[in-house]
Amino acid sequence: MRLLRIVLVCLAASFVTVPAFADTFTKGVIKKVDAKKKKVTIIHEELVELDMPAMTMVFKVADEAMLEGLEKGDEVEFIAERENGKLMVKEFKQD
Repeated sequence: MRLLRIVLVCLAASFVTVPAFADTFTKGVIKKVDAKKKKVTIIHEELVELDMPAMTMVFKVADEAMLEGLEKGDEVEFIAERENGKLMVKEFKQD
């Protein structure tokens, strides 16, 4: 019984302490904006939380309003996450 309690406590702690993703901003440069398709192409540094090296990638955005004001060549910082198997930008930050 004691072993079962220990296992259950460890299991519960793992759900609390291990987030599905972290809110770490990654630096990048906008290569292309496609508002109609709600997509943006970014030349980015390493995506640490997603275990991806630096490269150029196409990301979806949840809302096309996030793309307003973004233009090719803009330097940005962004948070990306995997949603239903697709990479999505959760947030943009510009200087």
